[in-house]
Amino acid sequence: MKYIYNKLYSFFNTIEGKIAFYPTLFAIFGLILSLISLSLENTGISEWLTSIYDGFIIDSSDTARTILSYLTGGLISLMVFSFSMVMVLLNQASSNYSPRVLPGLISNKNHQYVLGIYLGTIIYNVFITIAIKASENNEMRIPSFSIFITVLLMVLCLGAFIYFIHSISQAIQVNNILTSEYTKAKNRLKDIIEIQQNEKELEFPVTENWHSYHCDRTGYFQNVSIDNLKEICKENDIKISILPIKGSFIAENTKVIKVSKSIDEELVERILSNFNFARGEFVEDNYLLGFKHITEIGIRAISPAVNDPSTTINTIDYLTDLLALRLLKKEDEIVSLENNDPCIWLTTVYFEELLYQIILPYRTYCKSDFSCIQKILMMFTFLLQQKTVNKNYHQAIKIEAKNLFLDAKNCIKNDRDLERLEALYNQIA
Repeated sequence: MKYIYNKLYSFFNTIEGKIAFYPTLFAIFGLILSLISLSLENTGISEWLTSIYDGFIIDSSDTARTILSYLTGGLISLMVFSFSMVMVLLNQASSNYSPRVLPGLISNKNHQYVLGIYLGTIIYNVFITIAIKASENNEMRIPSFSIFITVLLMVLCLGAFIYFIHSISQAIQVNNILTSEYTKAKNRLKDIIEIQQNEKELEFPVTENWHSYHCDRTGYFQNVSIDNLKEICKENDIKISILPIKGSFIAENTKVIKVSKSIDEELVERILSNFNFARGEFVEDNYLLGFKHITEIGIRAISPAVNDPSTTINTIDYLTDLLALRLLKKEDEIVSLENNDPCIWLTTVYFEELLYQIILPYRTYCKSDFSCIQKILMMFTFLLQQKTVNKNYHQAIKIEAKNLFLDAKNCIKNDRDLERLEALYNQIA
């Protein structure tokens, strides 16, 4: 049962990020609303509506069809314009910032809601138009109430269009993209730190002689159901070491787990059913992707094609705060049972490796831009003043500062810049 639940949960998470998910739901809702509205017509609701205000009376079928056709045609044009705008802005975001940020923009639920309102209203209008037909005594049946609902839906669509213009123009701004990536990574990192602070210091057994098992699936290792794995460990008296890092790409027949004792294929499949693989990357599940996306935006901004060093400096500011928070996270992620018995080991990226991978592209592409170099050195100085759970973190910072200093010193020729570079580095060394 849990296997089916995990599969359904993974499937829902995958399709929820698709741009057509919510518009499809709204289209179904528009169909249902049209059927309900036409059913109410048989109860005489149109006569009741016109008795309240005779301005609602439409006594010509041609007038009714013209109104519906006019509104539907205008709405289709509005939807095409909105969708075209989304595609243009997504292309701009991909070119100027990073293709990695596109899933976040596409899966923005507010934009999907707007397109869904358009599509649902169009479906509703089409079925109401079809319902205008002659009755048995050759009199036209004009659904005045349903047409009134159409007018209200069109007013809603116009409001949604205004909101859409505002929202999409805000979402594409680089500061908002950076803030979104930063916030998601920070929240995820805070959750991990909070869990670690509430747990006792644990030591996981050496896994050198444990049994390894492969995976027959391909994709990005997105997440894993810890609660289910804890239950499996408890039931079978085993310990599990998860080998891949979250966010890493898993090829077929890759070793993914080590188990403290030999287990049968059925149990292996049960364990692997709790692994969630996807073709995309989601910062909500992996804070490391937040570092990666922000770094990519910064490097793209410093490229000759974009030439926006101010954005690169902004990315360093966001990375500074995230790295300061990362100093509070322990290296090892160990999950324990209720009796504090360690049962699951999660492979993570150590701080030294994380910092190296972040600074490497900046050191490569920004070493001749002193405005960026001095910002990174100021970041190092700030991080060395922050509280940390591991003194080795500060040593890793000093190593990267030295690497950056040596590369920048070879590229910068201005004496004034070199003098300032020496002064900034001496504060760190």
